[in-house]
Amino acid sequence: MKLRIKSKLFIGLGFLFLVIVVLWVVSSAYIYTISNYADAMFKDNYKSIVSAKHMSVALDDMKDLQTAYLFSGMNINIDSSYAGLVRSFEKNLQDEEANITEAGEREIAVQLRSSFEEYNDIFNTVKTDNSDRKEIFFVRLLPTYRDVKKNITSVSEINMDAIIRKNGKLEDTSHQAYLFISIIGTLCFVLSFTLLLNLPKNIANPVRELTQGIKEIARRNYDQQLHFHSRDEFGEVAEAFNTMAIKLNEFEKSNLSQILFEKKRIEAIISTMNDAIIGVDESSRVIFANPVACDLLGLQSKDIVGQYAPDVAARNNLFQNIIRDLVDGSYKTKEFTPIKIVSAGRQSYFSKEISDVRITPTGAGDPAVIGHLIILRNITKFQELDDAKTSFIATISHELKNPIASARLNLKLLEDVRIGNLNEDQSVIVRNIREEIVRLSKITGELLDLTQVETGNILLHTQATDPKEIVDYTLQAMSYQAEQKGIKIILNMSDNLQFVNADAEKTAWVLINLVNNAIHYSGTRREVILEVIAEEKAVKFSVRDFGNGIEKQYLDRVFEKFFKVPGSIQSGTGLGLAISKDFISKQKGQIWVESKPGEGSVFSFTLPVVAA
Repeated sequence: MKLRIKSKLFIGLGFLFLVIVVLWVVSSAYIYTISNYADAMFKDNYKSIVSAKHMSVALDDMKDLQTAYLFSGMNINIDSSYAGLVRSFEKNLQDEEANITEAGEREIAVQLRSSFEEYNDIFNTVKTDNSDRKEIFFVRLLPTYRDVKKNITSVSEINMDAIIRKNGKLEDTSHQAYLFISIIGTLCFVLSFTLLLNLPKNIANPVRELTQGIKEIARRNYDQQLHFHSRDEFGEVAEAFNTMAIKLNEFEKSNLSQILFEKKRIEAIISTMNDAIIGVDESSRVIFANPVACDLLGLQSKDIVGQYAPDVAARNNLFQNIIRDLVDGSYKTKEFTPIKIVSAGRQSYFSKEISDVRITPTGAGDPAVIGHLIILRNITKFQELDDAKTSFIATISHELKNPIASARLNLKLLEDVRIGNLNEDQSVIVRNIREEIVRLSKITGELLDLTQVETGNILLHTQATDPKEIVDYTLQAMSYQAEQKGIKIILNMSDNLQFVNADAEKTAWVLINLVNNAIHYSGTRREVILEVIAEEKAVKFSVRDFGNGIEKQYLDRVFEKFFKVPGSIQSGTGLGLAISKDFISKQKGQIWVESKPGEGSVFSFTLPVVAA
């Protein structure tokens, strides 16, 4: 009967647990025994030896005092010193009597006390007896001293013998513990090492084979089979894996024709579309191109499909222009620009759209880019309509200039006092006519600028320009209008600004347009802040107002042509910001807006500084 993986792990871990318990029990038992021997040896017996030593020292000191007292010939006072020695001897004797640990030690302690009391009584008798002291010392006192000394030595020897005996037992127990622990440790090591060699292998090898089999299945090798000669969980997994591989193989073969049919249908749909479509995989290899794309490029399908895109671009200028944005990655942020293609002597215009093709691989969490889709749509009709619109606007704007100039001249003559004085009502009418003529002139100028920008006929005279000149021109042009509105223009400008590479006239027009808008949109705080600061390789111009601000959904559209923020109090064509953006972009600068409702708006643009 084969063991299950759970049983194998239980046996292995249980054995290791048993080894730990056995070693712990045996070690604890021997350590406890050795500890008891050591404690008895160093606590009880050693304490008795120390007490015997102190008693011997005290006895010798007492004998010295007795000798001095009996044979000095002088009546010296030794009572206090002698009494202290007696107390010291008595204390150590009591310690010994309280620490009886060996056989026969109590009888020796009793004899010691008896001989010491007799020795002490004899000396006390000598101090009060005037008889022959020498005879008493040598006949009675000295033999008693030897008895006390002998008993002290007996106490020390019996405890010393006990220490030697217990030390022998301690060594025997230590050797025995070492032997038993070594045997048990060796046995446990051999069994554990055997378990360590076999158990991981029995688990890791099937897991490794299973992992390799799964990788083969992922490579669509459905003939992969697992062969585990065991009846545990791995055997069941192998059977399930083999069944899965067989089912996948059947499924693959049964659906292959359907997949091929769907592939052909998709290719047919792409081929019949009127737009030029080119597919590029993640390694920049062309995977398909419909007939419209091949006709535009002037290439056969076999000359482009399956080829490396940069290699095709090296042979075909149009294809190089098409994939340029894909190669440098600018297709994600580049603004729309129509592509002009001349074919059979006729100009055609196409819009280009590059999209990432993303899928989420099986088992992955995030989608991955597997290629790119390039779509070229024919917008020739729309471009022709846009050109016609631009031409119409330019013609109308140009034709309006002469009537506007004539009306402005006639209005000036009407205001001339030499012709006649106007009453108050007539003056108001004339002033209103003048404002409308100025407004109409501004609209006409903006339309002409717009047509120049759209047709590419606008000429920029860029040169090294001092930002201070642009600011001074703006303040001079807007100071009268700001005073009329009761607005204060606050200037914050850094010192020693670098020159910018710009068209001073067009840049001043942009800044005047921003300041003019700020004056019209100023709120209760009657001021506009004009700030000019240096940035890295650029100079930043900012105009801030404290009006109602712009809601977030309109921030991306304020620079569109003819767009006006809903609810705006400013009248106009909606072209000023669009033209401003074109002017700044053509000078390689950037323009943007920051705004929050109720806090006003900040319009900013940057211009590159002149290289040193």
